[in-house]
Amino acid sequence: MELGLVGLGKMGGNMRERIRRAGHTVIGFDRNPDLADVHSLEELVGKLSGPRVVWVMVPAGAPTQSTVDELAELLEPGDVVVDGGNSRWTDDERHAEELAAKGIGFVDCGVSGGVWGLENGYALMYGGDAENVAKVQPVFDALRPEGKFGSVHAGKVGAGHFAKMVHNGIEYAMMQAYAEGWELLEKVDSVTDVREVFRSWQEGTVIRSWLLDLAVNALDEDEHLDRLKGFAQDSGEGRWTVEAAIDNAVPLPAITASLFARFASRQEDSPQMKMIAALRNQFGGHAVETK
Repeated sequence: MELGLVGLGKMGGNMRERIRRAGHTVIGFDRNPDLADVHSLEELVGKLSGPRVVWVMVPAGAPTQSTVDELAELLEPGDVVVDGGNSRWTDDERHAEELAAKGIGFVDCGVSGGVWGLENGYALMYGGDAENVAKVQPVFDALRPEGKFGSVHAGKVGAGHFAKMVHNGIEYAMMQAYAEGWELLEKVDSVTDVREVFRSWQEGTVIRSWLLDLAVNALDEDEHLDRLKGFAQDSGEGRWTVEAAIDNAVPLPAITASLFARFASRQEDSPQMKMIAALRNQFGGHAVETK
């Protein structure tokens, strides 16, 4: 089939290559002309035969909104827009409604796989009407990993990105657990080879995972992570997961704590800990450190 792909960064560029390897035609557009096959969205749409499928892989928020708005003026009834970025599920509902007014279908798709997806395949979670999903199915089949799993029609519009959001929330908590265990092992004198302890967990343990494999890769490159600064950004999906938990009265203590741990990583001198130190000094005479 033919596919228009908007956004050819690390993820989008590799996805274009994987889809082409499966024998499909991909016409890509990116603001960077060195990456693009065409020079505009208008040219991209003009090169596709109907019913058209255009997959959007641009940052969430304003960039996605402006792309969807422009496609709404270029596409025709029966065409389908797929948002494969990290949009919030509530944005999907609005985009679907806006496009439906013009007879254009909409599918949201959460994509996981990162830089490894080109060779290993991408885990896909998508939402939308069965009719629209069917028009995109050959591309889903090209992108997904080999085997029984790795792809799911999660439900109606918004379900794909909601599922991917929860996936990322779980990812936050799993990474935090590995990080805390690593720090404790590094701290004690009795453990002399933390990297090999992590490596030993890769087989036969209940905590083995791809994330653990990646942790070992990182330790092989920098055994004590001396070259890294202890600063972790968040993409926004961890925040959305916690907000959704509050809206639905679902307790998420581990995921919430992992998100707050990332916030703490951005403070060189924690204001909160200043107050803790001051209070300990006030009620117990505990020593404080001054600048």
